Amino acid sequence: MVAPTTPTYLKWSKTPITFDQSDHPPRVATPGRQALVVDPVVGGTRLTKVLMDGGSGLNILYAETIRGMGIPMSKLSESNMRFHGVIPGKKADSLGQITLDMVFGDSTDYRKEKLIVEVVDFHSAYHAILGRTAYAHFMARPCYVYLKLKMPGPRGVITVTGNRQRVEECLQKGSKIADEQMTTVEMQEYQKNADPSDLPRAKKPASESAFQSSGETKSVHIHPTDPNAAPTHISTMADSK
Repeated sequence: MVAPTTPTYLKWSKTPITFDQSDHPPRVATPGRQALVVDPVVGGTRLTKVLMDGGSGLNILYAETIRGMGIPMSKLSESNMRFHGVIPGKKADSLGQITLDMVFGDSTDYRKEKLIVEVVDFHSAYHAILGRTAYAHFMARPCYVYLKLKMPGPRGVITVTGNRQRVEECLQKGSKIADEQMTTVEMQEYQKNADPSDLPRAKKPASESAFQSSGETKSVHIHPTDPNAAPTHISTMADSK
């Protein structure tokens, strides 16, 4: 007779996560249409456009974002990760990976976990993407109808509400970026077959970073039980216009 296996429970697994009408926003016009975009503190900087993507096996931070956070590329460790499908027919390698603190919640109840992120040199409407490993580390559960993310915390359940306005901004910007990328691919294909003398002259657009630090930093006490603990200094990422 085989002895029953004693389960090994993960930390935070005791806390049930549920959604009900108390989570319901005043109005849900198109359930499931919008993505879940949240604003965790990442490496000491609050990123306001972070996509929670349960379909991704990786956590991704964009090169423009990490530069805006003031983290030098020399801090990255080598990575052999390769990405496909971002631009049709193209592939790209990760610039490297880095382990950063991720914080969800506020001074009343918060969770901090260390996550490995891959840094990629793509243009994106988002500051970062958190995938399945982020969900697993935080034991988090999303609701794409209410646009909320819940996870166990030291004082109960932490609820993070997605920003619907930022979702729409990312949707529009993402569509524009995709159009620009497709135009670039089409032009490259055209150049392969066209006579160089027939190519139109065009001015190279001025390069400008999509993200920059707002320059605002504030001291915040986020320890839930010790008011004498050293404060954390948090800066905020903001889009440049």
